[in-house]
Amino acid sequence: MQPIASDKPAPWWKFGYVWLVISGPAIVVVAGFATLYLAVINPDPVIDKDYYRHGLEINKTLANPAASLAPAVQGRNHAQTGFVVAPDDASVAGATKP
Repeated sequence: MQPIASDKPAPWWKFGYVWLVISGPAIVVVAGFATLYLAVINPDPVIDKDYYRHGLEINKTLANPAASLAPAVQGRNHAQTGFVVAPDDASVAGATKP
């Protein structure tokens, strides 16, 4: 018997599963190039040579939590009372008024 002309297999690009299998790795390759582009355009900043000294200064400000929270306390007080209290030396230093 002769094969019928309609029994001829379809080309590979007409099968949906082929595109499903190809699309996964293709998306990963495109995402890799996009990540490479972003990494080349926006390089990481170089660490400051005095990073240790800057860290010590940060530790000094964190050692006095009342002084570091002074702006937050003033903002909270302003939100509760409705008027701004002028900062004085005692409130900035973290001490409370009697």
